[in-house]
Amino acid sequence: MSVRIRRVYEAPEPEDGVRVLVDRLWPRGLSKDAAHVNEWPKGLTPSTELRRWYHAGERSYEEFADRYEAELAAPEAAELLDQVRELTRKGDVTLLTASKSPEQSHAAVLARLLQA
Repeated sequence: MSVRIRRVYEAPEPEDGVRVLVDRLWPRGLSKDAAHVNEWPKGLTPSTELRRWYHAGERSYEEFADRYEAELAAPEAAELLDQVRELTRKGDVTLLTASKSPEQSHAAVLARLLQA
């Protein structure tokens, strides 16, 4: 079992396993056929307020990660996180994001939680 993070714009690879889009909005300029997304749990993504706060600049990734983890404790998000965790028990999972810096995004927080 492995959890990977990739940009949704990258071509799918055989080792991706289940491809899970972890962004609230569909990526610009990408057709659903080209994305090869298996799951899209929108309720697992950071709130609009948190996304805007983080992207306003001058915010630390660590503080964003703490706030996002707090959001993931809400019932709907926790249930969706458990569903994705169940996917990881069955095989490889790739978290897809349109973020230009996936290692400094919510996808990295999710990957860490899923691998814990």
